[in-house]
Amino acid sequence: MKKILLAGLLAVAAGTSFAQAKLLPAQSELGFTSKQMGVPVDGKFKKFDAQLTGFDPKKPDAAKVSITIDMASASLGDPAFDAELVKADWFDAKKNPQATFQSTAVKAAGPGKFEVAGKLTIKGQVQNVTVPLTLTQAGGTSTASGIVPIKRLAFKIGQGDWTDTSVVADDVQVKFKLAFSGIAAQ
Repeated sequence: MKKILLAGLLAVAAGTSFAQAKLLPAQSELGFTSKQMGVPVDGKFKKFDAQLTGFDPKKPDAAKVSITIDMASASLGDPAFDAELVKADWFDAKKNPQATFQSTAVKAAGPGKFEVAGKLTIKGQVQNVTVPLTLTQAGGTSTASGIVPIKRLAFKIGQGDWTDTSVVADDVQVKFKLAFSGIAAQ
């Protein structure tokens, strides 16, 4: 609470507006696609949260984005596979229950398009990533969507026998659709 109050006071003192968008979980999705033996395999995270503060589409550089993902909520749609995902060789959800993304910069990349640079942390491994996204608005809902490629081995995902990229590819596409209320129209 103190952090939000302090940030609000600083924003007012700087003469800018301060807004916190509210994630609409029922309208949001966070998933991933990898390839196993050349065949695409889709998964999703059932539990995650996203915080977006200080975002003005006309002045995006003041925005801050924070995402927290419950790694035990990963699902490939099959209980046996889901039980494997949480084990130490994959997400190690017992030791590393959350993955996080913290923005370091937000910039405009064209009408309705933005690039969010930040630090992605999975299994204690931190990588700088740039997330391209498209922001659309319908009524009072703003939806940020996009795809960001990552290398699973850079995050120690798929250890032991699973480091063989001929079985499970190193490239993973993280897909997101995050719906928010409370963002000013573009």
